[in-house]
Amino acid sequence: MAVAKQRAARVKSFGMNLEVIRRGKGKKPLVIFYDEEALTLESPVLDALDGGFQSTILSPPGFGKSDRPDWIETIDDCAYICMDALDALKVKGATVIGFGLGGWLAAEIAVKSTHNMARLVLVDPFGIKVGGPFDRDIQDIWCLSPQQVLAAKYADIEKGKIDYTVMPESKLEIVARNKESYARFCWFPYMHNTKLKGRLHRINVPTMVVWGAKDGIITPAYGRAFAKEIPGAKFVTVANAGHFPHIEQPEAFLKAVGGFIGLSKGASAKKKPAKKKAAKAKSAKKKPAKKKAAAKKSGRKAARGRRR
Repeated sequence: MAVAKQRAARVKSFGMNLEVIRRGKGKKPLVIFYDEEALTLESPVLDALDGGFQSTILSPPGFGKSDRPDWIETIDDCAYICMDALDALKVKGATVIGFGLGGWLAAEIAVKSTHNMARLVLVDPFGIKVGGPFDRDIQDIWCLSPQQVLAAKYADIEKGKIDYTVMPESKLEIVARNKESYARFCWFPYMHNTKLKGRLHRINVPTMVVWGAKDGIITPAYGRAFAKEIPGAKFVTVANAGHFPHIEQPEAFLKAVGGFIGLSKGASAKKKPAKKKAAKAKSAKKKPAKKKAAAKKSGRKAARGRRR
């Protein structure tokens, strides 16, 4: 889980407030559009990016704590709103990474203008129709059981299990809001913009499309078709990963994108063992103090017994 310090803020766009999270100690600008379940916000990949980048994580309308007026109906609408927000935040020359639904959003922005971008990374994005009218390009997650969806999304379903019973009410409210907005924007046409495929050729910055090799929601074949529409785009897969490769295989994901985005050498999503040792040492120091306190208490009781 990401543990770095985050700075929450708001930015005005189209008369509404959008949630902005700022994090990172580096100087290179990075913009992140997270996935439809906001799992990216819990990914150790963010910690690895903190060293070399100054990240701006923008919550689209209806997600996180961002407003969602009734007139917003599509991801295309969200793209214009986010473009104005990035301008208001004075983002320039940024690496932009979009995950899942966030990848679709990033692509919608890039076909309109790349003036904020230096390069683009799309991770298992939705957004286009690659087959015929009766071909199932994208699994219908709202017609499958939760168990079937989990099996399609993850190579290892244990990594996708979430215990909502222990989640605080404030976080559950955001989860519900995200799901509602997800359905609102993607219900029809299902998970795509009928015009986006014909616009992808307008993306004019270096682009990498990353795919989980075992994504059962949208397969690598869909990913290759997506990448083919973007001039010069590079397509790579992450082994033993489903729809969220940055969640299931964070180290392999960083290795796949590291050279492309200019990630500093040594950046890792692994937890540092030194911190664990320090915690153990701190815990060990506390134990004798407890024993001494218990011994003093026992001695006082014994003294009172002798007085009686």
